[in-house]
Amino acid sequence: MQAAPDLFSYRQYWAKRFGVAPFLPMSRDEMDQLGWDSCDVILVTGDAYVDHPSFGMALVGRLLEAQGFRVGIIAQPAWDDKSAFMGLGRPNLFFGITAGNMDSMVNRYTSDRRTRSNDAYTPEAMPGMRPDRSVIVYAQRVREAYKNVPLVIGGIEASLRRIAHFDYWSEKVRRSVLPDSKADMLVYGNAERAIVELAHRLAQGTPISEITDIRGTAFMTELAPQDWSVIDSSSVDVPGRVQNHPDPYAHKAECSPQKQQATSNTGGQVVHFQPQPAKPDRGKTVLRLPSFEQVRSDKVLYAHASRVFHLETNPGNARALMQQHGKRYVWINPPPIPLTSKELDRVYELPYARVPHTGYRGAKIPAWEMIRFSVNIMRGCFGGCTFCSITEHEGRIIQSRSEDSIVREIEAIRDHTPGFTGNISDLGGPTANMYKLKCKSEKIESACRRLSCVYPDICRNLNTDHQPLINLYRRARNIKGIKKVLVASGLRYDLAVRSPEYVKELVSHHVGGYLKIAPEHTESGPLGKMMKPGIGAYDQFKKMFDKYSAQAGKEQYLIPYFISAHPGTTDEDMLNLALWLKRNNFRPDQVQAFLPTPLAIASAMYHSEKNPLRKVTRKSETVNVVHGARRRRLHKAFLRYHDAENWPLLRKALKEMGRADLIGNGKRHLVPRWQPTGTGDNRVTRKKPNSVNRAESRSAQRRR
Repeated sequence: MQAAPDLFSYRQYWAKRFGVAPFLPMSRDEMDQLGWDSCDVILVTGDAYVDHPSFGMALVGRLLEAQGFRVGIIAQPAWDDKSAFMGLGRPNLFFGITAGNMDSMVNRYTSDRRTRSNDAYTPEAMPGMRPDRSVIVYAQRVREAYKNVPLVIGGIEASLRRIAHFDYWSEKVRRSVLPDSKADMLVYGNAERAIVELAHRLAQGTPISEITDIRGTAFMTELAPQDWSVIDSSSVDVPGRVQNHPDPYAHKAECSPQKQQATSNTGGQVVHFQPQPAKPDRGKTVLRLPSFEQVRSDKVLYAHASRVFHLETNPGNARALMQQHGKRYVWINPPPIPLTSKELDRVYELPYARVPHTGYRGAKIPAWEMIRFSVNIMRGCFGGCTFCSITEHEGRIIQSRSEDSIVREIEAIRDHTPGFTGNISDLGGPTANMYKLKCKSEKIESACRRLSCVYPDICRNLNTDHQPLINLYRRARNIKGIKKVLVASGLRYDLAVRSPEYVKELVSHHVGGYLKIAPEHTESGPLGKMMKPGIGAYDQFKKMFDKYSAQAGKEQYLIPYFISAHPGTTDEDMLNLALWLKRNNFRPDQVQAFLPTPLAIASAMYHSEKNPLRKVTRKSETVNVVHGARRRRLHKAFLRYHDAENWPLLRKALKEMGRADLIGNGKRHLVPRWQPTGTGDNRVTRKKPNSVNRAESRSAQRRR
């Protein structure tokens, strides 16, 4: 993998003389107190401003501040008026826009498309403080306020929408967020390298339209550079018969007249520009995905585009991508080079206040309350679960902090975070036990194109040594003033069982009575579409968990999480899962129904009913997909088989499935024949008394 300049090697911008702000300013008054006449960068976010590295706008803002730039924050602005975006004035370099730590649609709507009653990233959990598709709406207001200021979008919402994508909330394929937002640039994934390089180049006077070579960025273009090879994706991964895609360069005078075309046997075109080497330079090759217009109308091409996209996510070998939208193209540069431990340490140890902005006057922000005593020790996940957005956003290469840096953050929490009582609530990341796990060979890692390092089996080239994490746990809990260090992040138990010493360490010292893990299902059909291990790995981990809990003299429990209505799941699969839950005496209180997020492989399955984990053709495997509210309710009901409200639905389904033998009052039955009064179909609806009855009732009470 190629090297990248150190994140902190740039010469600091002249405005460094203003020093470090106690909080990044959110108003003109705060700018005046800092002695600023203007901001160099203004970040607009859909979250409340919490100056903590777990909040994206704070991390990016403090990082730019460390580069010498003056950064202002506009948090949760009123989006129906451009004036809310003008409070800090016109930035000297650019506006940066993010929906926040969560996708705005996932934040607002449940998997059943019902509006959520709260927003954890808002003071007092107040809902409705951000618009749907926040990135687009905020960008529109900024364009109205300042027409020609460079506009950069980023964060998870933009990352997941960088190409044409299936939108679950409208049940259609939408364009890339770039043309919809009219942004100049999109930064995706872990954006530190891209945003720092962009800021310095803009500060040097380079127009943003000329900055097209930064990894981890995307932009709109009409041309590919003349020295690039353009390869149609259908020649890389044949999707079956494909309509000829018109050569976008044939009518452009700027292109070399010496270019040659070769037509693949699938009808796709490979376009080469002269002079060219015998084998195209991978670093100068762009893959042309089927256009937005094609994937919108052809589900097979959509699945094909999804597969090709995910095969080009390794920073060591990924090629640029382009996708036509009307007369222009979305151009996506390869992913950013991961940060080194030294760089990541400095990012997390910037001078964060570690509390919400004082303007909130002590209002509770639930997301902050949840993480204020936790420490993020790493980034990324090589699990590759098809329903998860971590892959598309953070990537598969693990970026770990040093042990010393983590200890310093724990000490900072101990010494400076209000309300700390000695307990670290979580020492983790996207996956708790992937700390410092990586490929044994950098050469192999750079060449690898697997979608997962642990599916269908753990790769033999993967280092699964948990000793660095064990050492970290031991050192962390021995810090003076620390009573307990818990691990609350998700655990990859198929990796954990490779290290009995790790499981013993975890269970003996770092579980607070309950440990949440996510087998997701018991049946091979849905597990194969999720890229999750078989239930046997869970059984193996549970035996170790119970054994070491008993040795430690602790009564502790595993809380398994399961998902309903995932692509590849049949009604029979859900029935078998329900029977497994009953045999093991599990009664889940909360269940997760599959929610198709943009760009996820499982979302491509949901939309196309094809499997992008294999080559996609017109005749390839058809994936069973759970559509319709009734069937989604049924799958969720199987997970909550013990809830009397679900019994009428389950009885009907069991009869239709020919499993009426599971209806009865014995231990072997799934649901009883009887129905409690006031539940299910026997639910009693109370009538509200009218005003006369209420008056008579009060009169009677007075007489009594």
